[in-house]
Amino acid sequence: MNFPTKLIENAVDQLSSLPGIGRKSALRLVLHILKKDKIKVEQFGEAFIQLINKINYCSICYNISESNLCEICNDSKRDKKIICVVEDIRVMMAIEGTMQYKGAYHILGGLISPIDGIGPSEIRVEELINRVKNEDIKEVIFALSTTMEGDTTNYYLFRKLRQYNIKISSIAKGIAIGDELEYTDEITLGAAISSRMPYFE
Repeated sequence: MNFPTKLIENAVDQLSSLPGIGRKSALRLVLHILKKDKIKVEQFGEAFIQLINKINYCSICYNISESNLCEICNDSKRDKKIICVVEDIRVMMAIEGTMQYKGAYHILGGLISPIDGIGPSEIRVEELINRVKNEDIKEVIFALSTTMEGDTTNYYLFRKLRQYNIKISSIAKGIAIGDELEYTDEITLGAAISSRMPYFE
């Protein structure tokens, strides 16, 4: 692909590095941006600069936050004795969208996947165990995708947590095997959270 200027080529290179955006799509976006008002483009770029420079991760649940604690962990109305364990922030956002869950979260940052070289030490397992040890936790809910990696992670967490005097549950079935929770509709996901069941080996 020949570009009229190196500036456009550089912009295309940056946009095409994003997931799901090929070089042709990136070029269309760059040309669209060039048609926009200069101030709007500067605001567009500034939003990402501020995102990188000012974003933090919650020191308790690892949610994205602008401060040391996220809004959920800071909310006195949430039941902090219940922890919903999710793979990533997208799943947490999907669950929040159901408005059926009023407890706390723990964001693992991934799933155990030996094929991909991801073991328990690569995700936030120890941090979860420490929360159960040190906080007054009554229930841990596994809300991980019904994939092989999700099931493996559920089982590993169960083996680690079952020694503690807490209820361990899993979202109710009804979400198809292999489904990614972030793409599940809010009604189904809300019902799965509300109808959670005890987790068994």
